[in-house]
Amino acid sequence: MPEDAQAELADLLASLRREARQAGALPAALVPGTPEDGYRVNALVAARLGWEPLGWKIAGTTAAMRERLRIPVPIYGRTFRRFACASPALLRHAELLDPLVECEFFVTLARDLPARGRPWTMPEVVEAVAAVHAGIEVAECRYPMAQLPPLPAILADGSASGRYVAGDPIPGWRAGLAAMAVTLEVDGKARRHGSGAEVMGAPLAPLLWLAEERRRWGDGLRAGEMISTGSATGMFPACAGQEVRAVFGDAAEVRIRFDP
Repeated sequence: MPEDAQAELADLLASLRREARQAGALPAALVPGTPEDGYRVNALVAARLGWEPLGWKIAGTTAAMRERLRIPVPIYGRTFRRFACASPALLRHAELLDPLVECEFFVTLARDLPARGRPWTMPEVVEAVAAVHAGIEVAECRYPMAQLPPLPAILADGSASGRYVAGDPIPGWRAGLAAMAVTLEVDGKARRHGSGAEVMGAPLAPLLWLAEERRRWGDGLRAGEMISTGSATGMFPACAGQEVRAVFGDAAEVRIRFDP
């Protein structure tokens, strides 16, 4: 993708983020040619916005999600602290862009996982973690669902990064999270079921994957960043007036009400 087209797409996506709106159909000339081009544009968007980073989101961490998204590997994108809040949260549905509810493990880093010559290991990554919280990502996309462009353009949009609602801390997470059941309730009824094992076998496995991705890009991950490690329950379209509750085992929950 030519640099001038990357810059034009970054300008567009930054404007859409600032104005909380969606684009129409994306011109073919502005569709990144490769995933790498998409990630480069995402970095340009973050630089143009100048917003305080929250961290990163990861998506496509289950086989079912990758099949639905038609991707061979997970994807990721930048997230922003202005869109983070604590449970119980109240969100105005009219201000959201095709919102999708995803129940996720939110991992906060205690120290850097910088770029280096050798690969990171799982014990090193676990040791860098400060805490794990129950969380809900409310994913949003700057392209309408009816006019989604090819995947690299979605990567340019931060893989549809949106709002991040953090719930209770999960105690004893170092003992493992694969067996933890995760349930999404909508207006008091269970609508989605999953577990930590569905997130690449264990919810910290995506963190290792992302650390390796950013190591190869030459920057790494930073202390204080929060990484949402991918949905354990798939995607659920949120409607105005709904109340959702994510339950993580018997230890933690997250609540959101979507006002009109």
